[in-house]
Order: sequence, then C-alpha cells, then structure tokens
Amino acid sequence: MNGLILINKPKDFTSFDVVAVMRRLAKQKKAGHTGTLDPNATGVLPILLGSATKAQDLIVSHDKTYIADFKLGLTTDTLDIWGKVTAEYESNADGDSVKNALQDFVGEIEQIPPMFSAVQKDGKRLYDLARQGIEIERESRKVTVYDIELLNFDNETQSGSFRIACSKGTYVRTVIDDMGKKLGTGAVMTGLQRIEACGFSIDECITLDEAKSLAESEKLETALHSVESLFKSYDSIKISPAQTKRFSNGGALDLARTRLKNSNPDDGKIFRVSDNDNNFIGLGKVDAEKSELKIYKLFNT
Repeated sequence: MNGLILINKPKDFTSFDVVAVMRRLAKQKKAGHTGTLDPNATGVLPILLGSATKAQDLIVSHDKTYIADFKLGLTTDTLDIWGKVTAEYESNADGDSVKNALQDFVGEIEQIPPMFSAVQKDGKRLYDLARQGIEIERESRKVTVYDIELLNFDNETQSGSFRIACSKGTYVRTVIDDMGKKLGTGAVMTGLQRIEACGFSIDECITLDEAKSLAESEKLETALHSVESLFKSYDSIKISPAQTKRFSNGGALDLARTRLKNSNPDDGKIFRVSDNDNNFIGLGKVDAEKSELKIYKLFNT
C-alpha cells in the first residue's frame, strides 16, 4: 500500500502512536507522518505509507492552520492548561482587547520556543531538561503568522478560541502566552485542533476507529490518497513511453524533446512527472544551463 491516509488524530495519542496503529492496519512496514502533533492536540495528521515515506522531506507546504482554545487569568510552566500553575491574575478583558492583542502577532514574528518542547539544545530535548527542573536560555526563531481570527470570547469565563494560519515551527502555546503578557492577564492554551496541513483539511480526514473498520472489511485502500497529491501545487508534465523508461532508470530528459520545449521554465523549477496513462513517476527539476529535466525524486520504484 503506497500513498497517504489522512487521520484525525485523537487526544492522548502521540503522533507515533498513530503511525504504529496505521502501520499495523495497513500491514506496511514503511510508515511515517508529516508533522508532529502534541498528545493533547487533535486534528489533521497525514500518515505516509510505503513509497510515500520518500516524500517526508519534500513536502511542499509546511503551513498549517489551527483552532486554539485559551483561558486568561493564569500561566503555567508548559504554557497550557495541563502544566503546573506558576501565577494567577485578575482578568477583566473583553473581546475587543483580545482581538487587538492577537492582531499584533500577524506577520513575521520572533518566538522563543517553550521549555516544554522537542527543540534540541546541545543535543538534549528541551522537555527533558524542563522535567528535571532545568530552564536554559533559548534563542528566538523567526516564524510567520499569516492570519489570526478571534472566533469567540466569553467575558464571564475569560476564555475563547481563535483560528491561526502559520508557518512551520510556530508554537501556538507561545502566541497565547505572549498574548497574555500583552493583556497583562496571563493566558494558557486549553485546546488545539489542526484543521489544515500539507494542503489537506480536517474534512478529508478519517478517525482511527473508521480506519480500523475499513481495515477489518479490507477496504482501507478506499481511504488512500496518492503520493502525487502531496505535490499538487507543482505543475505537471506527461512524458512518452521511451522517456518514461529513461527517466525511471535515472536519465535526464532533453527539454527540447518534452512538452516544455516552448515554455522556457525557470532553472530549478520542479514538475510532477507522469506517463501517458497518468501514472505518477516522480518529480523532475529543471537544469536550465543544460536544458534538461533531471530527476529530483522517483516514486515508481
């Protein structure tokens, strides 16, 4: 079984737990995922199976969209509701002040990774140090927040939720913690759902229970998405049978003999390459100097 299955990760499962379940259900030794979700988070988790695991380091879009729940009036050591409370505050914020505070994070921002994170420092995971009560200085990182929309806010409970579209490496917990600092109220994350990742949405996902039912009825392949779907943002090109044989065996293609001969593609541009029967072969990369389409990654081997 080669391709990907989109799982709506349940709470209390690690991403590797989900991979282990899907490896067993698909009876596939090669399995992986495209981006870790914390155990307390839910949502879109693409599971790569078979030859799709070759795409793990080639994912086109690392941008993600989340719905985050938060509460004002306290802070914790983990920046979420599941951590140890470090301070409590009186909070009388309203929706407008929360909305304005959130807008300050739109654009390219600097973030300091939380101590309870998988970021490595001198070969050690920060969360391993944090569990020992050790806090060290962390370097800030540049991330991009494309959009934030406050979805709701309850003045009485001082809690709400927002939707955030952001780049790879963005810690939503940190956005919430920094928002609490701006408001002077403290804030923690109380829930997180990833609703978009790698160009796929939560509506396209199935649950683990649904995957188990499909596997039991030997219909799991009906939930399988093609490897090519990971690269749908790239332009595509079809090649002849002779070219398919050459390309599949590692040979570069003369651009003048392909359907790209009159388009003058930019150097380094990547194309999805398929045969005349629309079977996905792999990715090709333009070498403008040599006027060739070279192999970037093969998926039909």
